[in-house]
Amino acid sequence: MKILIDIGHPAHVHLFKHFAHEMINKNHQVHFTFRGREFINSLLITEGFSFTFLGKGYKSGAGKIWGLFKFTWLLLLESLIFKPDIFLSHGSMYAAFTAFLLHKRHIAFEDTFNFEQIRLYKPFTKHILTSDYKHPLASKKVIHYASYNELAYLHPKRFTPDISVLNDLGVKKDEKFIIMRFVSWNASHDIGHSGLSIENKIKAINSFKHFARVFISSESPLSDELEKYRINIAPSRIHDALAYADLLFGESSTMAEEAALLGVPAIYIKDNNTIYTKHLEKDFGLMYNYSESLIEQLKAIEKGVEVLKNPSIKKDWESKRHDLLRKKIDLSGFLVWFIENYPGSVKTIKENPEYQYNFM
Repeated sequence: MKILIDIGHPAHVHLFKHFAHEMINKNHQVHFTFRGREFINSLLITEGFSFTFLGKGYKSGAGKIWGLFKFTWLLLLESLIFKPDIFLSHGSMYAAFTAFLLHKRHIAFEDTFNFEQIRLYKPFTKHILTSDYKHPLASKKVIHYASYNELAYLHPKRFTPDISVLNDLGVKKDEKFIIMRFVSWNASHDIGHSGLSIENKIKAINSFKHFARVFISSESPLSDELEKYRINIAPSRIHDALAYADLLFGESSTMAEEAALLGVPAIYIKDNNTIYTKHLEKDFGLMYNYSESLIEQLKAIEKGVEVLKNPSIKKDWESKRHDLLRKKIDLSGFLVWFIENYPGSVKTIKENPEYQYNFM
């Protein structure tokens, strides 16, 4: 079987990497395509995957419309060479359109529920895989799984943090540290958002540094005042660092979700917080959601200080994480079975949803 996986975000490399390695070991062919975004190229090289870079993305509205045609065309040309049997993505419009043009099946993952994107790819997508918490995506195409995308690579079967990352960071074993994550706000679903103000980024650092070392991971350039805090490790090591952190604070839903699933307190700041992050807060108490208003930003900073001052926080969060993991499957193992047995696997899982618990 030939499988083409289209990548739109660094986290999508992690989502598919264990699946891809297992499929390759089973003598299937897997090829990745992507557009320019922070760290994707480095991650694909680190994993040793075959891939094609389709070009840099666009930031403006007009550019994104042009890119829809341009990147679909480039992906179509690449697909005519690779000749995939199936397309996989995390809600990629380009993969959906190309699969439709080639009369192939596109299977999408979805956990952001940005309907401006879903409306574009859904008509051209055969099945959409989503988690089983309550969300607004209702369709005969939807297949629910008892897991989260991040558990494709952060499930205990897939990930054991490497403590040597502390040496890379220059952090002592018993020294507290936090990771602050700032995003570029260039995605289509980021229009109208600006995140933390520069003043509150500085205020947060000045508040946190009394209790822990501060590291910043940022998609955008940093001012001289903030640059000195930039985390300086290989992109492939970020989850090792995150697993040993005492707090994740910032604007990235992905890293907040990753932190929560690693048992690390996460504070996420964005207007209209995602359904997923709200679920992790309400149902498992693993994170905190705040809006972008200046008052909420200050509340988020206060909460961060509270977390850092709590001596039992790591024990409390590990207990919450254990409670979550008892109910969730190894998503990579499930996906290998699902694709290898597709389309028969669709009938199996729809008739007997409990079958997925074979992948605990």
